[in-house]
Amino acid sequence: MDAFKGKFERIAAENYEEFLKALNVGFLLRKAATVSTPVMEVSEAGGTWSLKTSTTLKNMELKFKLGEEFDETTPDGRETRAVVTFDDGKIVTVQTAKKAGQKSTRSVREM
Repeated sequence: MDAFKGKFERIAAENYEEFLKALNVGFLLRKAATVSTPVMEVSEAGGTWSLKTSTTLKNMELKFKLGEEFDETTPDGRETRAVVTFDDGKIVTVQTAKKAGQKSTRSVREM
């Protein structure tokens, strides 16, 4: 996963708007998210990884240890139990919704 360390700008987000619609994200937030160009900084210290995402609207930071579950509140407000793994050269995040009726997600980041 060391190859992911550094600063990166998103160049593609396939089906992102449809994904946000499926999560019931409102129109304005959805539009803001799809037109923004986030920059992600990936770092690691003592086995704890950090994904800092910055846009003109919002800054977020996700800290985790690979393979260990943790509680996460997603940018759209869902309370989840999450786990991040490194599979086939990709960062895979699985967020399992805690609340009935909310969506669980799986995202894959690759270079």
